[in-house]
Amino acid sequence: MKMLINIDVPELAPAIAFYCAAFGLELDRLLDDDVAELTGGESTIYLLENASGSRGVKEPAKYRDYSRHWTPVHLDIVVEDIEQAAARVLNCGAVQESDCIEWRGSKCITFSDPFGHGFCLIEFIGDGYSS
Repeated sequence: MKMLINIDVPELAPAIAFYCAAFGLELDRLLDDDVAELTGGESTIYLLENASGSRGVKEPAKYRDYSRHWTPVHLDIVVEDIEQAAARVLNCGAVQESDCIEWRGSKCITFSDPFGHGFCLIEFIGDGYSS
C-alpha cells in the first residue's frame, strides 16, 4: 500500500522552504499554483495551499486556523541523529515542545512546524520499538 501525506498550509513558498530544508525533501513538481509535491522520503508529501479562515470540506462550520493546534494525527520523522536533526528543524523555524524522552528503544522530541502542525523526531536505538 502506498500512502500519501497531505498537509494544509497558508502559503506554499514558505512551506516548501521549511519542509525541504528541515527534512531534506525536494520539490518534485507544482500542480497548478496551490499544490506542491515533495519527494525524498518514504512517502510523498503534498503541501496544499488553503488560506487561514477557509472552510473545511466535511465540517463547513469549522475554519482553518494555522496557530498551534492539536490533532491526534501527526508526522513521526525517523532520524539517525536526534540532536543534529533537532538543531536543523529549529534553525528552519520549528518550535520545540518537549525535552528528549527515551521510550521503548527510542529517543523522541516533539515540535510544531511554522504552520501549527505537530511532529516528532524519533531516533531508534537498535532495531526500533521494544516492549
